[in-house]
Amino acid sequence: MASSSLFIRLSFSFAYHLFFLLLPSAAQVIPCRTSCGGIPINYPFGIDDGCGSPYYRRILVCSDSGQLELRTPSGRYPVRSVSYSDPHILVSDPFMWNCQDGDAFRPTRPFSLDTSTHFSLSPQNDYLFFNCSEDDVIVEPKPIFCERFPDRCDSSCDSASYLCRHLPECASALGGSSCCSYYPKATESLRMMLKYCASYTSVYWRSSGVNPPDDQVPEYGIRVDFDIPVTTRCLQCQDTNKGGGSCGFDTQTQDFLCLCGQGNATTYCKDLSVGHHKSIGVIAGTATAVSVAGVVGIGAGIWYLIKLRKKAPVVCGVQSNENRLF
Repeated sequence: MASSSLFIRLSFSFAYHLFFLLLPSAAQVIPCRTSCGGIPINYPFGIDDGCGSPYYRRILVCSDSGQLELRTPSGRYPVRSVSYSDPHILVSDPFMWNCQDGDAFRPTRPFSLDTSTHFSLSPQNDYLFFNCSEDDVIVEPKPIFCERFPDRCDSSCDSASYLCRHLPECASALGGSSCCSYYPKATESLRMMLKYCASYTSVYWRSSGVNPPDDQVPEYGIRVDFDIPVTTRCLQCQDTNKGGGSCGFDTQTQDFLCLCGQGNATTYCKDLSVGHHKSIGVIAGTATAVSVAGVVGIGAGIWYLIKLRKKAPVVCGVQSNENRLF
């Protein structure tokens, strides 16, 4: 009786584990998410591995709280909006100065981008630096200084900047603190400026859409421009007449894949001349070998127990050394 009870328990355990081992993994059933925090996620971006272009792999992150963030070497920054028609991302840097700080400057750190990516800081950004040491930084009205020293014009921080005189949203927030405008050409020059200045902030010029080109409005934030890699295969994949798939890539090889509802194709969803990957979903190449091995291992164990049970002599339900299974 004990062996029969044990056999039943083992059989139930096998069926239980087999059920979960045969379930598709999360990566296979979750499609490419198309938004995060109300911000649309389109090609070339993806917040699930294998979606979008491999050039932007793991660059955008959707946090547990549903906040879209940009990942850079200097940290993770909240994304305010993404434009695909005029390709750029607007991000906020919580370490930068804001109107609420006034003249109480907090410790800050320089914002930086990975130069190996297809991102670049937009020339529409202006950077304002506060309380800089005039012994170490050239703080001068730029028009006058450039006229006197044209060869050193780019190295000066403009104390006559329009934005310094008209701070967006809080014109008088600085009190008696000094302000100058300077566009750092590299992260290292930004680090050097912050070494001799109390803090800084970034202002970008947003188009209001009224009476262009005189419709630029200054707002706090960082505009990051990006490129959209356009390939024939991606255009074919997205073509609704050819299945309307999503452009993605193999997470193992980073080769192009067209992500379709019934599997992943190397061309487009309705291309019958090529085979489709059997794994349905986002991440191509998801390994199921562990699940298969688990099923085979458990099945082999149960088969061996059945074989032993058939050979074991029955002695009126009494377990002896001859019929003991364990």
